[in-house]
Amino acid sequence: MSDKKHEQLAGEGNFREFADAAAEGLEPLRPLDLTNVTDFDELLRAMGNTAFGGRALGEAADTLYEMVTDPDCFVVATFSGAMTVAKQGLLICEMIDRGMINAVVSTGALMAHGLVEGAGMAHFKHRPDMDDRELYHKGYDRVYDTLELEANLDGVEEIFAAVAEKWPTDQPACSHMLAWAIGRYLEANSPGRAILKSAVQRGVPVYIPAWTDSVLGMDLGTFNRGRREDGGQPLRYDPYLDLDDYCERILSAKRLGIFTIGGGVPRNWAQQVGPYIDYIHKRAKHAGYLQRFRYAVRICPEPVHWGGLSGCTYSEGVSWGKFVPPSEGGRFAEVYADATIAWPLLLKGVVQRIEKRK
Repeated sequence: MSDKKHEQLAGEGNFREFADAAAEGLEPLRPLDLTNVTDFDELLRAMGNTAFGGRALGEAADTLYEMVTDPDCFVVATFSGAMTVAKQGLLICEMIDRGMINAVVSTGALMAHGLVEGAGMAHFKHRPDMDDRELYHKGYDRVYDTLELEANLDGVEEIFAAVAEKWPTDQPACSHMLAWAIGRYLEANSPGRAILKSAVQRGVPVYIPAWTDSVLGMDLGTFNRGRREDGGQPLRYDPYLDLDDYCERILSAKRLGIFTIGGGVPRNWAQQVGPYIDYIHKRAKHAGYLQRFRYAVRICPEPVHWGGLSGCTYSEGVSWGKFVPPSEGGRFAEVYADATIAWPLLLKGVVQRIEKRK
């Protein structure tokens, strides 16, 4: 380095003025002191003053609490992944039963495996020494480290057939209508807690946009094939009934919030309602207004470049008209973590925070 350049850098260093972080409004971090933590709410509050994933989860608790305690906020919850096989279904029941969510958007698989549990059937632990070829012949379907039984799925088919047999032949069906009918069946026939049962009891619609990508979708397909072979009328399925019903609920809301586990079709289908409403107004050539999510909390382990988010980060979603930008009051929290670890901690802490307020 030349002497002239060296002198210049030295001069800049000599005249550098250090800023006062506190005066600039920066928040100080605090050590996580478990001696001052007595419940999950306090743990999450303390984690919010740390760093990395712990801070993300603590801040998610603040955002979720604000979302579910806002009386004017319509909260949509979207679920993907094998959450019910992983025995997280009662967390969804808890959120519905406590009035924390007003609509559910889910994969069909998650609801089908949840129906297994809701109807009183069981899932089992997979052992590492098991051979997948033998599992097939025994009727054991492996989902990561857990086993779903083909006998359970036959039980799901029996429930669906009981509902479909009573469906009026002149009435088209869609996912939230069928989910509601299954929930009514569970209410009448199953004593335990179940997602669709809770949804019926709380008046929460359950939308399954990719209906055919599930056991329930295959059950409808085989039901209709049987009807046609017997010379009967198949059950007509119209997914746009779901879209219109969801859109009307969103349009009637004062504020919107979204809580998401994973990504996939549920997340994107729920979020795209903002652009859809925008298109309706624009293409009908009349004045309208944007309906965007103000609050948003997501738990998903995947970074955006892997594609599993299926609907992008919240900041990217602002550019699509899906979310209110933070500069206008939008509040987002994204937690890159395994939902089976982060979600129970988050929910328990927020529930305790709500109960303390009463």
